[in-house]
Amino acid sequence: MTSPTLSRHSARMSRETVNQICASLPGTECSDPFGGGHDAWKVGGKMFACIGSAGTGVSVKTPDTDTAQMLIDAGIGIKAPYFHRSWIHLPLDSDPAELTHRIAISYDIIRSSLTKKLQATLAPRT
Repeated sequence: MTSPTLSRHSARMSRETVNQICASLPGTECSDPFGGGHDAWKVGGKMFACIGSAGTGVSVKTPDTDTAQMLIDAGIGIKAPYFHRSWIHLPLDSDPAELTHRIAISYDIIRSSLTKKLQATLAPRT
């Protein structure tokens, strides 16, 4: 099996591209809560994506630990360092469509965990 950290795709996402994807989602904000140059993307104050200071990829939430393990076993990502086992780290050389899809899923998971009142203040996701 190919290591997920090795380039398998010709297109390469960048930190800026990932930030553009995250910024395009309704009600998002970026902060650096850990210091040192992290981009932590949040909706309703809860993180859904994080790019570490090394900028090797983006960590995103999956629905559960089984899904995270399945994605790791499939070579799509690796365990996200410092995060719960339900998070995976996707390298920037991941397929752009997969990366965009996983960011959107993570956003949806976190958004759906917000209070109904807070969810109502957010624009619909198109």
